[in-house]
Amino acid sequence: MYVIGTAGHVDHGKSTLVEALTGIDPDRLREEKERGMTIDLGFAWLQLPSGNEISIVDVPGHERFVNNMLAGVGGIDLALLVVAADESVMPQTREHLAIIDLLRVQRGLVAITKRDLVDEDWLELVTADVEETLEGTVLEGAGIYPVSAMTGEGLPELVAAIDSMLDDTPPKRDVGRPRLPIDRAFTISGFGTVVTGTLIDGKIETGQDVELVVAGRSTRIRGLQTHKKGQGEAQPGTRVAANIINVSQDEVARGEVLTTEGWLRPTDAIDVRVRVIPDAPQALRHNMYVTVHTGSSEVVGRLRLLEKDVLEPGETSWAQVKLDAPLAVVKGDYYVIRSNSRTLGGGNIVETHARRHRRNDHSIIERLEVMELGSAQDILLKTIEASEPSRLDELVTRANMGADIVKAELEAIAAENLIVALGGEGISRGSFVFSTAGWDAVMEKTQRSLEAYYRQFPLRRGAPKEELRSRLGMSAQVFNLAFARLQHQAVVEEDGALVRLPGYEPTLSDAQNKQVDAYLRLLETEPFSPPTDAPLDGEVLNLLDEQGKVVRVSESVVYSAEAYEQMVTIISEHIRENGDISVANVRDVLGTSRKYALALMDYLDHKRITRRVGDTRVLR
Repeated sequence: MYVIGTAGHVDHGKSTLVEALTGIDPDRLREEKERGMTIDLGFAWLQLPSGNEISIVDVPGHERFVNNMLAGVGGIDLALLVVAADESVMPQTREHLAIIDLLRVQRGLVAITKRDLVDEDWLELVTADVEETLEGTVLEGAGIYPVSAMTGEGLPELVAAIDSMLDDTPPKRDVGRPRLPIDRAFTISGFGTVVTGTLIDGKIETGQDVELVVAGRSTRIRGLQTHKKGQGEAQPGTRVAANIINVSQDEVARGEVLTTEGWLRPTDAIDVRVRVIPDAPQALRHNMYVTVHTGSSEVVGRLRLLEKDVLEPGETSWAQVKLDAPLAVVKGDYYVIRSNSRTLGGGNIVETHARRHRRNDHSIIERLEVMELGSAQDILLKTIEASEPSRLDELVTRANMGADIVKAELEAIAAENLIVALGGEGISRGSFVFSTAGWDAVMEKTQRSLEAYYRQFPLRRGAPKEELRSRLGMSAQVFNLAFARLQHQAVVEEDGALVRLPGYEPTLSDAQNKQVDAYLRLLETEPFSPPTDAPLDGEVLNLLDEQGKVVRVSESVVYSAEAYEQMVTIISEHIRENGDISVANVRDVLGTSRKYALALMDYLDHKRITRRVGDTRVLR
């Protein structure tokens, strides 16, 4: 099934032509019927002579409703440009044609309506005017068909032309990631909320769990209709009405996107190729505010030109748009920008979750050019480099490729040692992927981070793992995978709860060694009641504890290793002989004070040598 979109100036007979072709009046609003002017999108359908059925989106032609027109032309397969024979090409003819050109609608034809109101000579002049207007656009050379909705003249030829063109039109692609840009939401009594749009990039089914991406609302499809007929499944390229549950009409705005859960994230910054239309009423300027139209969405944003300060009519450049509200888009989507109710330009989106760039940076421009026109592998590499590490499912979305294609291309790239994948053998859904240069940077940063830690704490064997994770700026999941690879590549060693550079051992200076020798002798003077005012730096004392030369049982109580072993033996024997031991018993058998006895027993509990039972301890 295909979708045709009308375009053209107000009062040129678009809706009348649609009704003549289909028997359906696309003007559904009472105000439209009263004023005789289309204000919002209208919909109809037609069965062609070939048996194929098509949807028709009828758009308003008045300049005040171009924003509504833009909401309907996204996703169409064929543009039907309508020009009235009695008026010829008018301002919105040119503006609608420019929009069709910016959105790269590759196929289209022209209907010259109101054929019955003019003579042959005038019709020839109008036809020539139309042909000249089409020059340089995607519709250059398109077929032109004079018709009359009143008499029926030319309608069979127009229908046959549409049928012939669509016969050669490839079907909409199906990459398994359906998107329904919503152009209308309403309520049906007894059923609830219904949303409509043109389905792209995949199919949807009745009963399927889906989400409204921008709103972040999960829902489920209760029913589907196409052309007022119930469907169990809707294919890409189809006009669809979806009845969804647990969402009110007020919670769904035009521009929302309905899709399967978990893969599409809204963005507030996009990198784009921007082209100013030749007859734009003004140039584009760096940092100007524009309105961005894509799919059925309309969002205000600030335009950041990346190559120059001013972009004149007819010029093309790279830019970034910082959006005031989130958009749900994918790489390759086309967009139009307007300002002060005038169409200025547009182009295609090449990066959906863009980081802020330096302006006039050749490397940024080079990357964007690759993202636009490079091979699949080039695009994936540049996508990875822009946000490392990248997950497989993120790459599928950001590069806008099928999951099977992304996996195959990544495996080919990995075979050339251009990427490093963390998370098991090969490339899988849970893989985190670095470029080789990106992984080299991780290894270098790891080494620099540990060296900096050693400069700050030269007497520590290593840094806590959490400290290194923080310095690397990684999530816990990525860090655990990265740490395993860093160990495998001998960049780091695991030392209990610490991580260290291979072979690193802290060393004391000569002066510190003298202080240590004196301190150890001091501990031996009263081994079970040592002095609590240690004349050593805390870092030195921690090192002695780690090396097993002393045992630090509390902040102030430190024993020599030999004295500690003796006390453990005495306490253990007492418990074996008597069944348990109290703090008072410890004080008495060791000939020390309650302060030392209490600190020692708390430490033995912590080390799981003893266990407290009431006021006594037993062996574990």
